[in-house]
Amino acid sequence: MNGLRLEVDLDKLSDNARALVAMASERGVSVTGVTKALFGDPGFARTLVSAGAVALGDSRVENVEGLRSGGITAPIWLIRSPMPSQIDRIVRADVVSINSEVDVLSALASAARVSGQVHEVMIMVELGDLRDGVMGRDLRSVVHHVMGLSTLRLAGITANLACRSGVEPTDENMGELSAFVADVEAAFDIHVDTVSGGNSANMGWLAGSADLGRVNNLRLGEAILLGRDPLHRQPIDGLHTDAIGLVGEVIESQRKPSQPWGRSFQNAFGETVPTTGDHDGGSIWQTIVAAGRVDTDPDDLRAPAGMSVIAASSDHLIVRSDERLEPGTAVRFEVGYSALVRSMSSTFVSKRFFHSR
Repeated sequence: MNGLRLEVDLDKLSDNARALVAMASERGVSVTGVTKALFGDPGFARTLVSAGAVALGDSRVENVEGLRSGGITAPIWLIRSPMPSQIDRIVRADVVSINSEVDVLSALASAARVSGQVHEVMIMVELGDLRDGVMGRDLRSVVHHVMGLSTLRLAGITANLACRSGVEPTDENMGELSAFVADVEAAFDIHVDTVSGGNSANMGWLAGSADLGRVNNLRLGEAILLGRDPLHRQPIDGLHTDAIGLVGEVIESQRKPSQPWGRSFQNAFGETVPTTGDHDGGSIWQTIVAAGRVDTDPDDLRAPAGMSVIAASSDHLIVRSDERLEPGTAVRFEVGYSALVRSMSSTFVSKRFFHSR
């Protein structure tokens, strides 16, 4: 296997998923397990379903198609508004799509009519994070539009916080979501089956709120994968934080000055790094791992004990180590969310999914 690899322990992810499903279930909330960070891997999807997830969520139709071809029959939500150019594929993939644009809803209805299907949709409401979602004042008109299209069925109303602006889910904004749902139900004399209040950033609210209102579902990905609260990047009690690691290979380890020297300008990434006038900066063991910004987010890696990431170029991860490491030594880093998704995207990073027990 490639010396640079992402290792994914499916048993530890199963533990995390089961624990979070149980926590949510105690509050009457179901879990949609989000597969997008692992690019719709069918093995991970089966892990989530076995752990009690009622549905799977992914943002890209390519991943959804991979899940279907991999034998996954569980309900799947497309958790990003469909691209108009992919409408036909989305309808054929048999998903519930989350939407925020009337024109896209109309296109879905037309494609469903041609294929002889009824396509299920959820409407995303904006609650302040300013990513996707219709404004609350427009929700009635959007639902009215859906109700007028015979090939669409309203499956739920959703919201999302913390992904763009880091806005915290609170009783106030979750209460606002519940009020929007109640308004829609009264206006159209319907019952909204699913109210999906958000993502892993909602876990603190789920644990601490006295009244969850109408929220009966959360879409969980990062908390399962990394065992951390995305708002504060703190470990969640009882969860594994080391289920996924990036393993790289040492290609150089030498005693060098701790600071660069000589006249300097911008580096390859437009950054200016302070330098000293000579070699005198105190020497350290500088170790280079064969990885770089092409492969991951160096700022989002947690080095093992006795090591720290100090810099990176496109293809070199520069680490300070307590001692010299022989070339060929494997070094395992814990990943944050940014490092994870960038490593999954890199064709130079092998992916190893395994069971540890």
